[in-house]
Amino acid sequence: MNKYLKALRVSRGLSQADVAAYLNISPENYNRLENGRVEFTLSRMKQLAELFNCSVTDLISASAGTRQVEVICNIQAGYWSDATEWDDERRYDVVIPDDPDFRGKELIGGEIKGSSMNKRYPDGSVVIITNFYKNPEELMPGKRYVVERERADGMRETTVKTLAKDDFGKFWLMPESTDPHHQTPLEINGDDGETIRILGKVVYAVRRED
Repeated sequence: MNKYLKALRVSRGLSQADVAAYLNISPENYNRLENGRVEFTLSRMKQLAELFNCSVTDLISASAGTRQVEVICNIQAGYWSDATEWDDERRYDVVIPDDPDFRGKELIGGEIKGSSMNKRYPDGSVVIITNFYKNPEELMPGKRYVVERERADGMRETTVKTLAKDDFGKFWLMPESTDPHHQTPLEINGDDGETIRILGKVVYAVRRED
């Protein structure tokens, strides 16, 4: 955990003195903690999790080279609903590698339903995405994104599409499906009366065991 704690602190732009002040201990004592000369207590781990906006489980799993991400919704083109996120009791966690590029960034998961991206993601796959609301970034043609479409009546659907840019500089959302019902490109600006939101970029895909 010590190496991960240091990497997490540095990624947040904090010094050892900053963290020590938050924990209400001396910088010398924090140095011993970060360098493995003092054992972590549960209360200390809870303080660190609060500081770094993660859970104690995240700290433990990340120190082992993995990270847990919560799966919070279905991603299903053609299925319209007034709410896309699941209730808490339906959600579950998946484990992915602890990639240094995403430390300090919120990741969320969605479970693929249907055939709208079956060339890439079979039904039941889980895609892990960045959270564009908390960590906005420049759109990159060729990357896959989770997209939310909202109609004028407030009904929504979520889907995965590949971002493409045509010769005129216009962005399109391209499906990768064998299903004729899901082979029409979408304009990123949406149709009349429809709003399209980019929720996040796909960074991992995993499959939940039955």
